[in-house]
Amino acid sequence: MTTVADVQDRTLTLNGLRFHYLDWGNASAQALVCLHGFTSHAHSWDSFARAVRDRYHVLALDQRGHGETEWATDYHATRRVEDLEAFASELGLDRFVLMGLSMGGRCAYQYAARHPEKIERLIIVDIAPESATAGTQRITAGIQAQDVFDDPEEAFAVARQANPRPADADLRARVQHGLMQREDGKWTYRYDVALRRTPGARRLATPEEVDNDWQSLKNITCPTLLVRGESSDVLSPELAQRMVDSMPSCRLIAVPNSGHSVPLDNPSGFLVAVEPFLA
Repeated sequence: MTTVADVQDRTLTLNGLRFHYLDWGNASAQALVCLHGFTSHAHSWDSFARAVRDRYHVLALDQRGHGETEWATDYHATRRVEDLEAFASELGLDRFVLMGLSMGGRCAYQYAARHPEKIERLIIVDIAPESATAGTQRITAGIQAQDVFDDPEEAFAVARQANPRPADADLRARVQHGLMQREDGKWTYRYDVALRRTPGARRLATPEEVDNDWQSLKNITCPTLLVRGESSDVLSPELAQRMVDSMPSCRLIAVPNSGHSVPLDNPSGFLVAVEPFLA
């Protein structure tokens, strides 16, 4: 077994913004880039990264406006793909494994469609070019809800009410890494306040963009795994099957006891689903 260093916090400038990412060591191994979902952060992959870092060089990126990465003025999906292009170029990543959840999964398949020669394997977690209505409504309601807290425990209680599945330790870690303290002593989320409060900042894809995404999936030639939370309200079974049918080399696996946030809801089940594909 390869011995690896502790995880390192690193920063670099991409497209005029300061980006933060986690480098889990083992730099001589195959690179595995992980992209988190909307409102989340690079630490959402901690459990998974610890499990595979002896075999992969795990790099978890805080996408623009999220985690410890700088806030931006443009959050169009294309900007996230351009950020990933710059990240891969800056780190000299040639052939690498790419995995993304939700917003990060959309960025992952869009990048893979544009650069099929660069992706060794692709893992898309619980997302398609369009989402089930129930999931979209739930996420919208969530970002419009309470976002200022007296302390991290209050934020944890709100997160627990929204999602009963994760273990306390996993959910508390996700919440705490996603918070920052304000000058008045209260706590709020790290991700850009504009994505919560500015109309149009979180612009949804147009019908034409959705159609283009569906069409682009045929360009993804690498082995691809689509992971669906068994109880997901975002990726319906019908949308998941259309994803499989749209890519030349894609297979689907459903993780039990999980909704949309599969790696958080059932970390061990997610690992069981993904490890054979990586092997």
